[in-house]
Amino acid sequence: MAKRQIIKIDEKKCNGCGLCIPNCPEGALQVIDGKARLISDLFCDGLGACIGHCPQGAITIEERQAEEYDERKVMANVVKQGENVIRAHLEHLKSHGQTKYLNEALGFLREKGIEIQPAHAHAHAGGCPGSKMMEFKPRKAKTTKEARVDSLESELSHWPVQIMLVPAYAPYLQDADLLIAADCVPFAYANFHQDLLKGKIVLVGCPKLDDLEAYRKKFSQILEFNNIKSIAYAHMEVPCCFGLVGVIKEAIKGSGKEIPFKEIVISIKGEKLNEL
Repeated sequence: MAKRQIIKIDEKKCNGCGLCIPNCPEGALQVIDGKARLISDLFCDGLGACIGHCPQGAITIEERQAEEYDERKVMANVVKQGENVIRAHLEHLKSHGQTKYLNEALGFLREKGIEIQPAHAHAHAGGCPGSKMMEFKPRKAKTTKEARVDSLESELSHWPVQIMLVPAYAPYLQDADLLIAADCVPFAYANFHQDLLKGKIVLVGCPKLDDLEAYRKKFSQILEFNNIKSIAYAHMEVPCCFGLVGVIKEAIKGSGKEIPFKEIVISIKGEKLNEL
């Protein structure tokens, strides 16, 4: 036993939604009796990849006496879950700068004769199928004759899009122009796909109903793990939509990076009022 950082779950706050499960490729978490549980200290690396995915803020990191994290035992558990989970675990270690554990994991794979081929799209296995991570190939550009109003196509390039469901290390976030959109904007602004979404990675959420503190953590993680080229925040003109502006600017400042930021305001009648 040694004193180290390890996650702690507040049972009173946890509602058993399970959103933390697919974001723990190490297999340290399970939902049991309606609550997320840490099933083994051996599997928890204490890096907290699950924290930003808990909408209830029920997961924190504490320092306590715990069994030493064992990368080989973790890998024995991970490989049973398939290539996508293996890849997610390796990416998790890499993004946190855990070179020692990453080398142990790669060594384990070599010993077992397991080859992981690079893939353009990383699927995040486990949990709700609706949160499986995907990238979409760009569609072939249409001719002017083909591009009629009644044949417009989606400019969405990835899945999921909800802020709390997108892993901070999702491959499509690297070198991305990020569009953060209040979730009423696509309904109000008719030209959302062509004018705002095209060529961008979108994250969607509600500044009024969602947990801004959780958003603050998620944005900080995204900016830490990725090279974000620019950020645009599209929101409605109503006062409750402005709350996320400060959160985004705070995350940019905290990252220590020079990231261009643009604010786009949409009226409740669906007009673009300004770009700041």
